[in-house]
Amino acid sequence: MGSLDLPHVSSFKGGSEIFLRNVFENILKTYLRKNPTAKTIWELVQSVDNEKICYDHFTFRTLKVDGYGIDSLSSFFMDYGYKIGGGLDFPKKKLRVLWFSPPDAQVPNDGHGLANGPLPRLVIAEVLVDELSLESQGIIRKYLKPLGGKQAVLSSTLGSLIWEKPTWADFTQLAKESEFAAWTLIHGYTMNHLAFAVHRFKHRFNDIKYVKEYLEEKGFKLNSDGGILKVSQDGLLIQISSISERLAVEFADGVTEIIPASYIEFTQRLALPQFKDMPSDEIKEYHRREAFELDSANHVMESTRFAAQF
Repeated sequence: MGSLDLPHVSSFKGGSEIFLRNVFENILKTYLRKNPTAKTIWELVQSVDNEKICYDHFTFRTLKVDGYGIDSLSSFFMDYGYKIGGGLDFPKKKLRVLWFSPPDAQVPNDGHGLANGPLPRLVIAEVLVDELSLESQGIIRKYLKPLGGKQAVLSSTLGSLIWEKPTWADFTQLAKESEFAAWTLIHGYTMNHLAFAVHRFKHRFNDIKYVKEYLEEKGFKLNSDGGILKVSQDGLLIQISSISERLAVEFADGVTEIIPASYIEFTQRLALPQFKDMPSDEIKEYHRREAFELDSANHVMESTRFAAQF
């Protein structure tokens, strides 16, 4: 990024920026269509004081096997100027996460949404399939055929599985070892969650404590794992997330069960210490706390915790 107090040089490349934004719009539409509670929260936020929204990050889950892992999604976005910002490892979950910073597209001062607002960061996780038991590996490999991962971005926009829908028996067996892997096997590349950029809100929602109180007053269940407000060690990154949607899903063997779907997050990034005295209207994204916090991310992931052990 260079010096934090200097303006960015545009890093957008690849094809049409409009096309990239349209891809994001369709990923968002699929996510909202599949998750009614997330859609309700999304609509409520915009309805308060005619709020204009921007996104901090979009998050996806993948399986690291036969070309279905992080690269299956990230390669498309990196062609448009996204760059690896950092990574997080979760050994107990047998999970690896990379996050990607967006290219510097031209954004109007009042730019918002996906059409003319800042592009979101990307967070892409992958289950380290080779570290799972042979039984779990066998279940996953039975469904994921070689080369199918090339259709990852298309799958995200359509909300359709690339592979055959799993049976309830396979799903529950996999969930015993890795709920994360089981979630991914049934939901595929549909966006796991989006995060609003709280620091970009213009009205009451630019204080994440107010967001918390507002959502609780409206009766939404928030993820309390590690505390409802998940604060980084330096105090500059604060996150809250809803409990994931519970939806009825029909499995390949005809069984219909209620399982976790997606959730929604709010992220507030405070100004770095050297910029904390700058006028608020002059603070840009690169003046704020970047990256993610391992402990907070671990707690946020619990938004999709299954209601019962299988």
